[in-house]
Amino acid sequence: MASPKRFGDGYFFRRSVNFVDTSVKRGDIYYADLSPVVGSEQGGVRPVLIIQNDTGNRYSPTVIAAAITSQTGKAKLPTHIDLPVEQSCGLSRDSVVLLEQVRTLDKKRLREKMGHVEEHVMEKVDFAIAVSFGLPHDQMV
Repeated sequence: MASPKRFGDGYFFRRSVNFVDTSVKRGDIYYADLSPVVGSEQGGVRPVLIIQNDTGNRYSPTVIAAAITSQTGKAKLPTHIDLPVEQSCGLSRDSVVLLEQVRTLDKKRLREKMGHVEEHVMEKVDFAIAVSFGLPHDQMV
């Protein structure tokens, strides 16, 4: 067992982490298995957008991702970001990122990488996350 290290009023132990995939980057689009689900959660094998920072993506066995749907006729919310097929981010149809459908996923749920969205799209994603989480978005850079 690893020797304990002092941290505040408690202790923590160093442990080795087995990385499933350290190449996952913020802005990547992967197919992921989101089942099982409850109620109105998006489920099944579907595209997701990785929204977690790259440090977390590198060292954590999990990622934070938002579901993507090809049902572009859904009610347009401030938490929805359009991904037209012309943006060539690996999607075969016009799609929408659902930033109200954010989940932490084990990397074992990730399937193949489909593509990566451009920085200007991620800026829209950041704004939609701020709206979804109730963060002050009027001062975002």
